[in-house]
Amino acid sequence: MDTEFAQLEAQLEQLISRYERLKADNAALRGRVVQLEGENRRLADKVRLAADRLESLLDKLPEA
Repeated sequence: MDTEFAQLEAQLEQLISRYERLKADNAALRGRVVQLEGENRRLADKVRLAADRLESLLDKLPEA
């Protein structure tokens, strides 16, 4: 009986350890998602600006 309790205790400790590790990993991943979303917005703005500038330059070219 004591052996069974010891095994259950060890399994529970392992489960809690995994839970804590996954919780920390999840928090880190959420932070990374926020960072990447911000970077994605900045890059999309740069692409939009470049496209607008290119369109403006093309409008200034004489028709052939």
